[in-house]
Amino acid sequence: MQEPKLSREQLSELLPSHFPEFVHPASGITIEEVSYGACRIRQTFSPLMLRPGGTISGPTMMGLTDFTMYVALLSAIGWVPMVVTSQLNINFLRKPQQSDLIAAAKLMKLGQRLAFGEVAVRSAGADDIVAHATLTYAIPSQR
Repeated sequence: MQEPKLSREQLSELLPSHFPEFVHPASGITIEEVSYGACRIRQTFSPLMLRPGGTISGPTMMGLTDFTMYVALLSAIGWVPMVVTSQLNINFLRKPQQSDLIAAAKLMKLGQRLAFGEVAVRSAGADDIVAHATLTYAIPSQR
């Protein structure tokens, strides 16, 4: 198995300085595990995530899936912060618990200009997936 181009420690250090609007102490985002083309991210529960009906909002889960795939991609290609999401499709499968969210991503195909992967989101401590997403990222030319 290939080693990641960026470790959990390196990503945890780089991301807050480059993306302070999303990765900051109050965001509750923690990179728990990184391997080549895969990662696991935890987002600490906050009542601010809730929408009417007491469920965690779709935009919260979409943001988490996008960030999780971003980290998985960087683990495979190195520090290329200008990779961008070109497609995100998410299915909300069941109501998440009012608890931390755990998102696990894995790249399924990595090309020169595009990367494709999937993210499964679970409530902490639960086995069932609450959301499943597929994402495509555009990788800028490295010239």
